[in-house]
Amino acid sequence: MGLTVGTGGAIMPPVETLIKTAKRAEERGYHAIWWPDHWMGWHPESIWTPDVGEIASYVPSPHIYLDPIAAMAAAAVHTERIRLGTSVTEPLRRHPALLAHEWISLDHISKGRMILGIGAGEAENNEPYGIDYSKQVSKLEEALEIVRLLWSTTEKVDFKGQFWTLRDAVCGLGPYGDAPPPIWVGALGPRMLDICGRLGDGWMPTIMMPPEVWSARFDAVKASASRAGRDTSAFDACVYALTIVAETHEEAHRLLDTPIPKGYCLVASHETFEEYGGEHPFGPDFYGIRDYIPTRVGREEGLRAIEKIPFEVAHAFTAHGTPDELAAMAREYEARGATHLVLQNLTPLAAPAQTGPSFRLLDAVVAALRD
Repeated sequence: MGLTVGTGGAIMPPVETLIKTAKRAEERGYHAIWWPDHWMGWHPESIWTPDVGEIASYVPSPHIYLDPIAAMAAAAVHTERIRLGTSVTEPLRRHPALLAHEWISLDHISKGRMILGIGAGEAENNEPYGIDYSKQVSKLEEALEIVRLLWSTTEKVDFKGQFWTLRDAVCGLGPYGDAPPPIWVGALGPRMLDICGRLGDGWMPTIMMPPEVWSARFDAVKASASRAGRDTSAFDACVYALTIVAETHEEAHRLLDTPIPKGYCLVASHETFEEYGGEHPFGPDFYGIRDYIPTRVGREEGLRAIEKIPFEVAHAFTAHGTPDELAAMAREYEARGATHLVLQNLTPLAAPAQTGPSFRLLDAVVAALRD
């Protein structure tokens, strides 16, 4: 089949828009739609004002998110072929047994089109809500063992772990088809890559990285799978690309250098900034996704942090360019083993007037890759 292409699902009301965009993605030849599992967005509400980003004139808050389970169920009953998944959920807010039951239920609603995209979670979606964010990688590993155990049989099971205990537990629904949904793990660090290889069916890092870095990490996933005696020939590998698309490369650069798209770089680790000779705007030990809680960032601090993001970091962190350039980028990852590309369109956040045109330009990327 070659490289397949996914897109982001609508995350805010009205639900009619969610359904319309899901049907449109299927009609345009996308292979999957992906929803984040967030209670909080990646931008401080303190900077979400029209003078910083025009998008604030149309979207009143950066923290508006439909629940992905409900969103995927709605999309599933209005589409027929396109696959549906999370990019990504986690087992801290959702008990492993709940995850197992939700995805098997969605598996039936979608007639076998679900993917469980899962990671260790982010501080912003847990700590502010009183949910323990410690030992999150160990919790993910144990949760995946529980999910796979519950999916392995419709009979009752027992499990005694460090964090969860099951006794006479059952997931009696069973999958829609011959197998339960595949699990794609959002892994970046060495331990997460090892877990992905042992317990996942696919790799879905939700942060962009250079092709050679991506390839080295995918090699680590495959090595882990091989050590566990697993066949890696059907293992999926994803490139998740926050994307700015335009008619010219220069215009893509201009849009990329605006505050709201640049703000996503604050999720990156301090190592990413150090690679380009800089320091994370929140300090040399700040580890983005693990430490960043936007609702605790004031306006002045937030604007100063975005101002300090080097363009080189934004350039590396975000896929950008013309449709031909994005297709060429995708082919480079495909040559290194990528099987799926997610084009998460950030262009409307930089220029709301480009919403329609930017999605049409991304359609051209899909068409080029399909051809």
